[in-house]
Amino acid sequence: MSEGARASKLQAVILDWAGTIVDFGSRAPVMALQTVFARAGVPVTMAEVRQAMGLAKKAHIRSILNIPRVRDAWIAAYAAAPGESSVDQLYAEFIPSQIQVLREHSCLIPGAAEAVQRMRSRGLKIGTTTGYNRAMLDYLLGSAAKQHFVPDCALCPDDVPAGRPRPWMCYRAAIQLEIYPMSSMVKIGDTPVDIEEGRNAGMWTIGVTRTGNEVGVREEEWMALTGAERERLLASAEQRLGDAQAHFIAPSVADCDSILDEIDARLRQGRFP
Repeated sequence: MSEGARASKLQAVILDWAGTIVDFGSRAPVMALQTVFARAGVPVTMAEVRQAMGLAKKAHIRSILNIPRVRDAWIAAYAAAPGESSVDQLYAEFIPSQIQVLREHSCLIPGAAEAVQRMRSRGLKIGTTTGYNRAMLDYLLGSAAKQHFVPDCALCPDDVPAGRPRPWMCYRAAIQLEIYPMSSMVKIGDTPVDIEEGRNAGMWTIGVTRTGNEVGVREEEWMALTGAERERLLASAEQRLGDAQAHFIAPSVADCDSILDEIDARLRQGRFP
């Protein structure tokens, strides 16, 4: 393929996992982190956990400890400010807790497998990035394969110098997929840090609302909401992802077909992210 052809056609999609491909509402990370902090005697709220969702999990724990209320509660419990040893201990306890929780929260989001198949029919390669570590990602890969989703590459923070919002996982995915330029790729994820990762890599970005972290409800909870409640949650999610400068926003990965058409049209016109 010529240089011009590469630059004027979408070639690959990089997907997030929790809240985008699996785990409607992105509940698994929240449950595991709340469990670990509760065991440490410093309970944290769902909202506090969701603030930095998408980061590598050790960085996520560090971010939670830096929330003023949590930091104050830690000092009250331990008579000392949380430091790196606190982060290390919480992370060590988090790993087995997260893998245990994933056993109940690794189902593909409705329509995700079919959406990926449509992407492949367009000639797109499929990669993934995540805030989970390699052990967690390997568990998800095994579970997803049984549900007919097998990406062409799957990266985690263990594979690169630093996780999101740094672009390194996306760059490594591009190398493994043998895709360039970065403007011919799109990142789809459900958190602001997903969007920052994609933008920092020079990619198009699509923020996912209904199934993801920013709405944060399970599918059965979503179905039980009133129309007004759904609109309020979607508006808040759209605001958060918009503030992160997502190029596009969609309810779920299953609703991205027309957006991919639009990106292709923009690339043909010589427009780039």
